[in-house]
Order: sequence, then C-alpha cells, then structure tokens
Amino acid sequence: MPPPSRVGTDPGRLARTAVLAAAGLTIMAPALIAPGLPAMADHFGDAGLVRLALTITSLAIAVGAPVAGALVDRLGRRPVLLGGLGVYAAAGTAGLVVTDLGTLLASRAALGLGVAGITTAVSALVTDWFSGSRRATYLGYQQAAASLGGVVLLPLAGVLADNGWRAPFWLYAAAVPVGVMVLAAVPQREQVRAAAPRPTARARTAGRPRRRGTGRILGLYLLALAATAVFYMAPTQLPFLLGGLGIGPGLVGIAIAGSIVTALAGSLAFPVVRRRLSPTAISLTALALLGVGWTLIGRAAGLGTVVTGLLVGGIGVGLTVPNLNLRLGELAPDGRRGQVLAGLVTGIFLGQFLSPLAAGPLVAGLGPGGAFAAAGLLTTAGAVVAAPVLLRSHRGH
Repeated sequence: MPPPSRVGTDPGRLARTAVLAAAGLTIMAPALIAPGLPAMADHFGDAGLVRLALTITSLAIAVGAPVAGALVDRLGRRPVLLGGLGVYAAAGTAGLVVTDLGTLLASRAALGLGVAGITTAVSALVTDWFSGSRRATYLGYQQAAASLGGVVLLPLAGVLADNGWRAPFWLYAAAVPVGVMVLAAVPQREQVRAAAPRPTARARTAGRPRRRGTGRILGLYLLALAATAVFYMAPTQLPFLLGGLGIGPGLVGIAIAGSIVTALAGSLAFPVVRRRLSPTAISLTALALLGVGWTLIGRAAGLGTVVTGLLVGGIGVGLTVPNLNLRLGELAPDGRRGQVLAGLVTGIFLGQFLSPLAAGPLVAGLGPGGAFAAAGLLTTAGAVVAAPVLLRSHRGH
C-alpha cells in the first residue's frame, strides 16, 4: 500500500498545474455541444431528444458523484482522476463517430460519469495538499480554472460548430494531454483506506460527522443546488429574453461569456475575501450579489443592464463554490473527505439539470424577464432574511 499523503505537503508546480488543468475541463463540459444543437436536431430529426444530449450529462454527473466520492476514498485520488480523464476523452469524442441518437445519449451519460470522477478527485487533492490560507487560495484557483475553461472552450465550440455539428466533440480530446500531465506529475502518495486495518468502534464513530455537522453539510449541499439552479438560468433562459429585446445570438454568447469571466474574477478574489469575512458572511454576500444581478436582468430594457446584471451575479457565483468547498473540507472526517466533497458536485450539477425545469413555470406565467426578476428577488430576500440568524449563530459558535 502506498504511504498516505500528508496534508499541507506541496506536490510541486507541475502537479498543481495538471490538477488545475483537469478542473478547467469540468464545469462547462455539458455545454460544449450547445452551438451545434440546431444542426444536430436537423441531422437526427428529433429536437427534443437532441436537447437531452445536453442535460443528460449534468444528470449523470450528479448521480455519479457519490460513487466517485466513495472510490476516491477507497482507491485514492490519482487513480480516480486518471480514470475520469480517460472516460472523458473516450465518451466525449464518441460524438465524432456515432451514427444513432441512442448511442450518442449513452456516450453523453458516460461523459458525465467521467466529469464526476475528475471534479471529485480534484477537490479532494486540493483539500489534501493544502491547509489554512493556502487551501482557500487553491480552492479559489480551482473554481477560477473551471470558469476559465468555459471562457476558452465555449467560444472555440462555436467556431468549430460552423464546420458541422460533430466538430465541437474534438474539444473533449483535451483530456488526453491533461491525463499525461497527471500521470507524470501527480504523486502516487494517496490516502488509501481499503487495505487499512479494521477500525475499532471508537475509531469508526470518530470518522463519522456528528449530527450537527451532518445537518450543516446537507445545508451546504442545498445552498449549492439553489445557487446553481438560479445561475444556470443564464445559458438556458437568457437567449429567449434577449431575443425578445431584438438582440441576436452572437451578442447572447458574448453576454453569457461575460458572466463566466466575472465568476472567474470572483474565484480569484476569494482568498482575499476569505481573510476578511466569515464563511457564513461570504455565502450571504454571494447570494445577495446573485439575487441583485438577476433582478437587474429581469428589469432590463436593453443589453447594457442585462450585462451589468450578469457581471454582478457572476461574481456571486465565483465566491460561492470555493467557499462551499472550503467549508465542506473542514467539516469532512478524514476518511470520508471524498464522499463529502462529492455531495457538492451532486448539488451543483443537479442544480444545472433542475434549473430549466424549475424556471419553466415562472417563464410560462411571467415571461423570461419576470422569471429572472422573481428568481433574483427571492434569492436576495432569502439572503437578507437569513443574515441576522446565521451571522448571530456564527458569532456565538
């Protein structure tokens, strides 16, 4: 059995680069084929099932993350990361050759399982390698890398889609060089639990989160789900809102990319913010920013106000994810860190999957603008109402 890794041990620059590069492949993986969806629908003759090729990946990530978390704790971080990158490359590029829609949907679900393994392993590695302020810094870098991946890969997908709906599937081959980097640079010193001696009853109890800690963990999962569901209204509902304002698809893509850029900025600012605010205060501030941004979008009469709202909301999301990662890493027992962090992955991608379903009734009743305004007001009001209770509880703790 390999010797266990030591928390706080720097693995080296190339290993850090490899892990952050892997993070860059994750958050926008389901959306890379979005620019080619109309042509794909024409090819297969089924627009409804073709849209499912986008959402089934998010659902598979949400379902697969708990399994990935258990494997990360049992087999180790590095093997799961390498396996996830291999599945990502094989399943992602399958769209280049498949000839029927059923096989394509199966490959998209397999892609989600690969993303679940990558995301969970990366979070566990970063949490293992660093402690204190450096952990906060690198969790911010992890989310920034994920956002940067979207900024770089989504425009490339749009360019490639001009050459046919299959062309964007080439982007998933980026997992191959990243996997080579991981294989060469990430150390094999893993926290492998499977071959460890059977723990005593006292040790088993110590390895479980206390009831109060379990409640906090579940609350953080729900927060991730809700914040992601609200934020994911940008790619799913914004094209309809801007279309109603007479704005073409080219500017829609630029506007959505702007929200990803500010999410990147929020993630990079997280270490500085964390030194000044408590985790609870950061969560409330981030939710308020997201709510204010979406309220602005809902009240917008032109592109300028929409972009302003996206920028404000993007900063909120950029602060939310590294903050939740940091808090869960602190709450997780030593032997279950991968499983606890996997729950965050499930919350985030389940939020992506549920977002259009939850927004549907709002859009039907209020229109796209009214849906954004309602979601923004509810999010802001939730942060304002919860602030006195949660901040008082944090000070008392």
